[in-house]
Amino acid sequence: MPQNRPLLALLRQYWIAAFVIGLVLLPVHAQAPPVEPRQTWQMLDYIAVDYAAAVHGGRILSPGEYAEMQEFAGAVLTQLQTLPASPHQPRLLARADQLVAAVDLKAEPTQVATLARGMADDLLADYPIGAVPASPPEPARVTALYAQQCAACHGPTGRGDGLAGATLDPPPIAFTDAGRAAQRTPLALYEVISQGVPGTSMPGFAALSEADRWALAFYTGSLAYSARARTDGETLWRARADLRGRIPTLEALTRTREAELAATVSPAEAHAIVAYLRSRPEAVNQSPGRSHPFSLARQRMAASERAYAAGDTAQATTSALSAYLDGVEPVEAALGTRDPSLMREIETAMARYRSQLARPAALADVSAQAAEVNALLDRAETVLTDTRMDTTTAFLGSFTILVREGLEALLIVMGMIVFLRKAERADILPYVHAGWASALLAGAATWAAATYLIDISGANRELTEGLSALFAAAVLLSVGIWMHQKSLAGRWQQYLQAKLSKALTRRSALFLFVLAFIVVYREVFETILFFIAMWSEAVSGAILAGFAAGCLVLAAVAYWMVRASARLPVGRFFSISSLLIAVLAVVLAGKGVAALQEAGWVTQAGVTGPRIEWLGVYPSWESLLVQLGVATLAIIGFITNTRSLKASAASSSRS
Repeated sequence: MPQNRPLLALLRQYWIAAFVIGLVLLPVHAQAPPVEPRQTWQMLDYIAVDYAAAVHGGRILSPGEYAEMQEFAGAVLTQLQTLPASPHQPRLLARADQLVAAVDLKAEPTQVATLARGMADDLLADYPIGAVPASPPEPARVTALYAQQCAACHGPTGRGDGLAGATLDPPPIAFTDAGRAAQRTPLALYEVISQGVPGTSMPGFAALSEADRWALAFYTGSLAYSARARTDGETLWRARADLRGRIPTLEALTRTREAELAATVSPAEAHAIVAYLRSRPEAVNQSPGRSHPFSLARQRMAASERAYAAGDTAQATTSALSAYLDGVEPVEAALGTRDPSLMREIETAMARYRSQLARPAALADVSAQAAEVNALLDRAETVLTDTRMDTTTAFLGSFTILVREGLEALLIVMGMIVFLRKAERADILPYVHAGWASALLAGAATWAAATYLIDISGANRELTEGLSALFAAAVLLSVGIWMHQKSLAGRWQQYLQAKLSKALTRRSALFLFVLAFIVVYREVFETILFFIAMWSEAVSGAILAGFAAGCLVLAAVAYWMVRASARLPVGRFFSISSLLIAVLAVVLAGKGVAALQEAGWVTQAGVTGPRIEWLGVYPSWESLLVQLGVATLAIIGFITNTRSLKASAASSSRS
């Protein structure tokens, strides 16, 4: 077998890198949903709230209401079948069949409500309604607006006792019904006001301005709450940062149900907070302190619990992954610089929660683990909210991130450059330089897109990092074994001139371009996301200073590598480089598997052990076994090279 065959075989696979790059750079777009998803979502919400008035204990309480529930459940199934294809559509259709069957079998209201709300969440994920008030509703004219548009049927105080509604069937809703109000969201009320309710006497009020419809939604949603509850809610809202963190934005408020909030705080607190915010929605934008970074994580955890309770383990797992990737990881850098042990606790607790979902564990155990996660998020929010990022923390965080992420790429790229210089193949150096320079430009484009155009999901981040890390690990393992083989040869300069001039073809040059791009873009991609998460105008100078200091350190390391390699004999350079590259392959293999685990592509079986991120060591059997496999392959390759050399030498001596 020719000595350069391993490398040539590797070079023929450079198209794999092009596939990975295409995966990284897939366009992200959103399509405005048609009308049907809004109506479908509205009917699901209506079923979740009103089914309890139609059926109880397997008996029909109201034939009219029950017939309406059957009609709506069937309409949901029909409309879902006509929607454009989406990730959740097959699951939605299967659950729509379950919903129709549950209504026909007169299932318990809790079962039907859980199923309908889970479907509504999936529907919003795939077909965002996009209904969010442009600004907090103004209460000044809403009382007169209610009197003009709603009081005739619903009554002057919202009790459903208006004169015009006395003969209606079904009768107008009583907004003062506390149980019903606890199940509705302002968004649900807004959709009813905008579109009406099919099959009833409730018309749509699309002629009203959007601001007026939102004002009516919040007003009618507040009529079930007393003045005392609103006062108590104001006191709690001003005093409790953790409560403000659960409803951090006006959009979150439009989707908040009292019953759902009561699952994470006490029922009395949930009642008071909802009472206050529905009467004073502008208070959300006046919240003291900083933003609440873990609100999305809490929402996803709550959605995961609901899905698990409804028997949808797949959706529960998806929401749990999103809770970490989209709700926690973006602020990992900021929290890690202040309380790294707490950051590790959160990661461990959330991984344990996902493991329970995969088992599957009892609902009580899953809920207990979710409560532990939420408690840790409360602690983390206190750390991030109650302490300002000082200049020292910002500087060290920025410096550490850049050096940590940049060192791996620097070692690989500089190794390629030094290798080509040793081989006297300066003609291929432009390909390597073009590779890492293109990666920096792609990183700048990613930063612009992530800042101004799109929201890069956590799963896409981890898939990009994981796949690129595993690709680089496979390449480095092959190159390391090949370089070790050449380090055992003699007459180095003659070998390089005779062999590498043929081995390093244009195809090889293209491969080196792709490899340089992949390893650099992977680190640039992760670094950009860290800096976006930790950026703050108050300490922007310290962050930029840390970035500059990190660049100087990386430049010094690159300069040292060039100087040191120039003094090394060629054989010693190949020997040291092969060992270093093999170690990097093991590190990247561990990081790649860990990233795919966080994206949900690889299972995660925990093991008691240390977590050493810079070595790619994570406490899971999967990542450790892959690293062990890569290390074993490297050792076998090195031993085989040594034995082959000895056998060749013995054969030469006999002849």
